[in-house]
Amino acid sequence: MLFYFADYLHALDGGFRVFHYLTFRAILAVLTSLLISFIIGPVMIRKLSRNKIGQSIRELGPQSHYEKAGTPTMGGALILVAITITTLLWADLSNRYIWVILLVTLGYGVIGFIDDYRKVIKGNSDGLSARSKYLWQSIIGFAAALFLFKTATLPAETQLIVPFFKDVFFDMGWFYVVFVYFVIVGTSNAVNLTDGLDGLAIMPTVMVVTGLGVFAYLSGHATFSQYLAIPSLPHAGELVIFCAALVGAGLGFLWFNTYPAMVFMGDVGALALGAALGTLAVLVRQEIVLVIMGGVFVMETLSVMIQVLSFKLTGKRVFRMAPIHHHFELKGWPEPRVIVRFWIITVILVLIGLATLKLR
Repeated sequence: MLFYFADYLHALDGGFRVFHYLTFRAILAVLTSLLISFIIGPVMIRKLSRNKIGQSIRELGPQSHYEKAGTPTMGGALILVAITITTLLWADLSNRYIWVILLVTLGYGVIGFIDDYRKVIKGNSDGLSARSKYLWQSIIGFAAALFLFKTATLPAETQLIVPFFKDVFFDMGWFYVVFVYFVIVGTSNAVNLTDGLDGLAIMPTVMVVTGLGVFAYLSGHATFSQYLAIPSLPHAGELVIFCAALVGAGLGFLWFNTYPAMVFMGDVGALALGAALGTLAVLVRQEIVLVIMGGVFVMETLSVMIQVLSFKLTGKRVFRMAPIHHHFELKGWPEPRVIVRFWIITVILVLIGLATLKLR
């Protein structure tokens, strides 16, 4: 909205042209979403506490988590509000990529909200059934994939790009739809599995979206994309505004979610943020880089899969508890140590992902 208002002001004074620069609007987007989080956060936490919308702790979890029972949850709604308002204010709303990622993020947020609502407010410990949750995730994922496939105007938009190599890519054809579906749904659930400790999921999300935001900016810039041998995607640059909004909202949420947490994210935030990461990677054609940067999310997901498969086949567990962050807790690591070490790992993986820009 303000992007278009700046057009009107530019006609009156050329100095307002600065609002057309992506980098300037990205800075404003970070600050805007951060400010929104700081304003809304305390109000939301008080309201959640007053209505006793608190987290229930599973009996089989680490004993150190019992004291967290009753901590307000569904705080991910704060992140979504900040992202949505900021994106609508500073992004070019004629860009289809902006609408795709915004609608997918909010769609998954609605799924998570219904799940949280049934668990916390209605007292249904199962929440939204796994079948229903997966069904709606699939509908939104397939809809986004099909829309992107049908509206693609450049070959690069539907190719699988292999990092580390300059000219290695594969035309996926209709398989693109299936591939995109798995990326969005898989990433959404991976982030949801990671959201088990204070600040564990949000900070890696912020780091990964920052890394992918760099790819978005470079892909949307014809000169940079040609020099770095990455896909030239004219519409991708505007995604930087969404990334900046998520960074600001994520840091604002971390202010309240850092150990010991004043509020938890809940599925409303975790499912939505995971879907946002998956969609962003698809739009900038860096799904493999997402696997590298989001290695913590991959590790958490694999730990659950390995644990379940091992128990079904042998009756034995590989980890003391899955996801793997609980394994380290039960080994005696204090919660802050687990969190910060996972953050450090993410920093390293994001840097490796960014290094693929030059190793081509």
